[in-house]
Amino acid sequence: MEELTKLGLTVTELRFALDTFYFLISGALVMWMAAGFAMLEAGLVRSKNTTEILTKNVCLYSIACAMFLLVGYNIMYVDNTEGGILPSFGSLIGSQASDADHALESDFFFQVVFVATAMSIVSGAVAERMKLWAFLAFSVVMTAVIYPVEGYWTWGGGFLSEAGFFDFAGSGIVHMAGAAAAISGVLLLGARKGKYGANGQVNPIPGSNLPMATLGMFILWMGWFGFNGGSQLLVSDAENATAVAKIFVNTNSAAAFGAISALLVCKVIWGKADLTMILNGALAGLVAITADPLSPSFLMAAVIGLVAGAVVIFSIIALDRVKIDDPVGAISVHGVAGFLGLMLVPLSNADASFGSQLYGAAVIFIWVFTASLLVWFVLKMTMGIRVTEEEEYNGMDVSDCGVDAYPEFVSVKSAS
Repeated sequence: MEELTKLGLTVTELRFALDTFYFLISGALVMWMAAGFAMLEAGLVRSKNTTEILTKNVCLYSIACAMFLLVGYNIMYVDNTEGGILPSFGSLIGSQASDADHALESDFFFQVVFVATAMSIVSGAVAERMKLWAFLAFSVVMTAVIYPVEGYWTWGGGFLSEAGFFDFAGSGIVHMAGAAAAISGVLLLGARKGKYGANGQVNPIPGSNLPMATLGMFILWMGWFGFNGGSQLLVSDAENATAVAKIFVNTNSAAAFGAISALLVCKVIWGKADLTMILNGALAGLVAITADPLSPSFLMAAVIGLVAGAVVIFSIIALDRVKIDDPVGAISVHGVAGFLGLMLVPLSNADASFGSQLYGAAVIFIWVFTASLLVWFVLKMTMGIRVTEEEEYNGMDVSDCGVDAYPEFVSVKSAS
């Protein structure tokens, strides 16, 4: 204590600095997830659409940062009524509270990378047939209004938080919300040409680069330690530091057991180790544990991962059977596993109830799905949301970007 005084520091100032730094580093880890989404999606689409989907990921992150700074953060957190429904609408991020535990700017940075994550989920689900500019237009509305409104209802102190809804790091608020926006777009967009046959058969459309997809998954896995660990908000005392350590262990375990579960399910169903399903199994485990990575025991976290890793495979199969085309499995990984994670919270957290969890999940899904469907519909009626058949056949790299991701490779198309 004497040494701190000599340096002109107090314990309060030191804790403020440490918690601010931890917030910023956690946010940087979550920002790195943007690279994970880009690599995962680029690896799971065909080579002729690689440049376009990379462009989408760069631009959606930039749009999310711009719109959340200009209006989104204000809608979600600034001058809102406790327990309310309608947020106040202002601009920028407000002013620093005198009793804050960390710098206001660090809170904004941590929150902005979350909204970018929600938008990244949409990118993969609508890949290979949506117009680039329609997608970017939707990104503006999603990150400026749709996400911040439901964020106010929950993390911003709105009516869902008052109702007892619990979502520690965003299984529903971020992941299921992104999936709800995605499925509304997919329903209006339709499937890729050739994905489904006239007699109900599902025709696999393999991705172009599985090493890249695997790298993307590992980047996401790493970034998730910031996603969940940073959501503890504080690390400057023994209690919070211990909580962060447990969050890291549970997050890692859920991913590992999710991958193992997916591997075993693939072996039972197909007799093969399907890498794409294993990647999604790990991600499903991460999404499910995000609802509450602190309360579960180590064994319970493993069980959550096991269940999520299996459920996501059956969800992907089910969506294909009803002809909902999701090239990367985003709706299943983030939507189904996100909902699963929310509903498993009361098993280890006495402060949550199944009723409040179901209520919160329903409100988030209905709001995001309905608002997104309206925006997609307006875009479809005005600028259009789907590329032409010729553009889809030739690849969107040519029509949207004019740059091939793999220019050394030449595809020979038949005259027919």
